[in-house]
Amino acid sequence: MGLFDFFKKKPAAPKVVVEVLYPQTWENSEAPVEPTVLAAEVLQPTPGEAVEIQVPSHIAAEDVAPVAEVVETVETETETETETETETETETETETETAVTSETNLDEGLTKTRKTWSERWNAFMANFRSVDEDFFEELEETLIGADVGAQTALQLTDELRNEVKLQNAKSKADISRVIIDKLVEHYRSQGVNEDASMHFAPEGPTVILFVGVNGVGKTTTIGKMSARYKAEGKQVVLAAADTFRAGATQQLQAWGERNGIPVVAGAANADPASVVYDGVKTAIETNADILFVDTAGRLQNNVNLMQELAKMKRIITRELPNEPQEVLLALDATTGQNALQQARLFKDSTDVTGIVLTKLDGTAKGGIILPIRNELHLPVKWVGLGEQVGDLQPFDADDFAKSLFGSLLIGDDK
Repeated sequence: MGLFDFFKKKPAAPKVVVEVLYPQTWENSEAPVEPTVLAAEVLQPTPGEAVEIQVPSHIAAEDVAPVAEVVETVETETETETETETETETETETETETAVTSETNLDEGLTKTRKTWSERWNAFMANFRSVDEDFFEELEETLIGADVGAQTALQLTDELRNEVKLQNAKSKADISRVIIDKLVEHYRSQGVNEDASMHFAPEGPTVILFVGVNGVGKTTTIGKMSARYKAEGKQVVLAAADTFRAGATQQLQAWGERNGIPVVAGAANADPASVVYDGVKTAIETNADILFVDTAGRLQNNVNLMQELAKMKRIITRELPNEPQEVLLALDATTGQNALQQARLFKDSTDVTGIVLTKLDGTAKGGIILPIRNELHLPVKWVGLGEQVGDLQPFDADDFAKSLFGSLLIGDDK
């Protein structure tokens, strides 16, 4: 039997009944007595029967490509697409490797926060009439709205009352200058006795423990920071102790593979402390300089989880008595006052040595840095200003104040 003989005989056309289930329009609001049915013809071919296919006369035979050639063409196109995707992945990896040396400008990273400060400040000063009690109450509300926190806003307002009287500021320009100068002074003064540097063990591996709730960017920050230190010549090991969330372990492993850094991981739902133990042993055996430990997203009011964090620290200090050198709390800048509350609870539960404020470039709530440092006396050690490795930068209070309030000091709204 030839190829086309298979389809020559037209199959019988069986009928199927399909009941219409969707609403229909009924006349006089009455449903029809008989259900509506639909006859459908089965169009699929029947084995052993076929119809003959004729090539139109205007198409030359040589124009019809053999099946093998068509398949070969498709395979070639697929290979080309695969090669293109591979090249794209390679370019992305290369960009990630070189991103360690390219840093986002702080002014650029604070664009949204600075714009919000300018808008709030201009709206506040537009209503300026005289320096009275209503003026200072509105100032306090403006500061609270800028996420400096109620306690800090109250303190600043009280200080500004005295400062305005002391300098005998009465005009709109003088009042604005006094207040902005005071804000800048506050940001800078908090950093005078603040230790925002990273501490490292005099010998042996330094353990840097990361804590924080899920979604704040702990794992990504570890990936960026580890790449940064490796680029500086440090031997780095990562420990994926967030065993309750498979995605966290996979994400950390992806960072490790990308940066050529070993990752110690356990099975899903394994005891996080056991992973920490393996990580410490690996760091010691390989003479690593730094061990980064990624912990589970703590529910800060959950006693059991906090006890688990304490267990990790006991295991670390048993093997390395002077560790961990750093316990960094990752906070999401976009959450504003929630970040401040998280910082309070974590500080009460564990020995936090510093803050990593992530996603600062994507928020207008960068003012949250002030209450974190002013009320909790915790140094902000790092800020995240973008997606690239180099966008994780050490925090400098003076540079931050200049970038945030500089436009207001010179009267230029950015």
